[in-house]
Amino acid sequence: MSASFTSEEGKVSQEKVPTRDVNVQESAPDAVLVKRYGRFGPILERLFARGVEARGVERVPEDQRETKNAWNKSVNCVLTTIPIGVLGQEFYSLTLPHTIATIMCFGALGGISVAFISTLGPKTGLRTIMITRYSSGYVGGTIYSVLNILTQLGFSVTAVILGGETLASINPGTLPLVVGIIIIALCSLVPCFIGYDMVHIYERYAWMLIFLVMLFLWGLGARAGFDINAQKPLEATGRSLSASILSFGGIVFGSFSGWAPVAADYNCRLPVNTSSTRVFILTFFGLYIPICFVEILGAALMTISDPAYADAINSGNTGSLVAQVLSPWHGGGKFILVLLAFSVVANNIPNTYSAGLSAQTLGRPFAMVPRFFWHFDAILSNFLSILSYWTAFFIVIVAEEHFIFRRWNGPLGGYNLDDYDTPSKLPMGFAGVIAGCCGVAGAVVGMSEAWYTGPLGLKAGADGIGADLGFELAAAFAAVSFPPLRWLEIRLTGR
Repeated sequence: MSASFTSEEGKVSQEKVPTRDVNVQESAPDAVLVKRYGRFGPILERLFARGVEARGVERVPEDQRETKNAWNKSVNCVLTTIPIGVLGQEFYSLTLPHTIATIMCFGALGGISVAFISTLGPKTGLRTIMITRYSSGYVGGTIYSVLNILTQLGFSVTAVILGGETLASINPGTLPLVVGIIIIALCSLVPCFIGYDMVHIYERYAWMLIFLVMLFLWGLGARAGFDINAQKPLEATGRSLSASILSFGGIVFGSFSGWAPVAADYNCRLPVNTSSTRVFILTFFGLYIPICFVEILGAALMTISDPAYADAINSGNTGSLVAQVLSPWHGGGKFILVLLAFSVVANNIPNTYSAGLSAQTLGRPFAMVPRFFWHFDAILSNFLSILSYWTAFFIVIVAEEHFIFRRWNGPLGGYNLDDYDTPSKLPMGFAGVIAGCCGVAGAVVGMSEAWYTGPLGLKAGADGIGADLGFELAAAFAAVSFPPLRWLEIRLTGR
């Protein structure tokens, strides 16, 4: 069932892509940029010489795969992961056992999805959004690029605001919120500007200190007193309980699957013969362990029985809750709050870096702009909760293209990696685009948000409260519609 990858010499391999002669854009992107920008070329040349990454969305040739970096724990062992666990009891009134079970089950589903996407990086040498062109064509890939930009920068904005608020709350009145946000944003920007290697270096080591901080929170919370039955009197039963679990599960799934559109971005420089099993396992556990660990911490903090914590818990402000947990350590606790505020940098770096790459995939005029320039745009999104649904049908479409149509004995026989930027040789894309639209329809009828509940979401709930089936139905609708549409597209166009 494995897919094959073909070079321009026509050789096929199931486990590796043969080395080929590549164009200058792929083999020496720095030289291309220096030449393209004329009088500014020497400035770019000096930046590249000092380690700034020149490569954007161009494919990484086999003979330039120099890194052994794999997915790192820093991405989600951060302050912004704690509020996700808090939601299970704050909004859905789930007990701690039910919250933990939901996090672990839906988290595993999301982790598997991201881990699969990550295995495509070493085999193709392409960024994730570029890979979508093989299933949804140039137009479909552009649509995914826009969605990914909004999603990644939406996550980044949320993290920057939370980090800024945390800095501003350490000594209220001394640091304006805007200044706190700017500090966090600038710290997130520098590694992205430098590029791939700096991203991996930061992410490889940053998690160690924050992991200790999380252990401190666990210890101080336990000292204050966790009450496993704290939410028991408030928890719903029957279909209402199922609705709460499904809705919270959708949020948990999104906290994992949101990395799927960028997963291959950080593996495309791995050697082409890197074991897919190794990449899958490292990516899965690199996501699953830290996200579950921190989300469960957030859920546990909501069960503290000490009356002194009641106001912080009832306020719905995660920063206040964390500050209260650290309050017994006085000045030491404030120092740890500073560390937690800056921990969001580890989460923001891959978001901002990949958003810049997605901007380049919008088309050739955008790709001509160096990758690092795209990180200076401030893009705010109020649609974060809705945009997370698209990752479900995105994953399904890429997976079905890979396992059904691109397998070595399938209709297309594999990937021709020379075609990634040639629209005339890529699929027309109507199958992927229509299947994506079907996925959107599934999300609409199954979603349950404060401002809208779809008919199926409403029926799955109880007492007028819907169950969020958005990502499940988005994936199901796309899974059913894509294969026949893609078969028809291949039959009519041959690609």
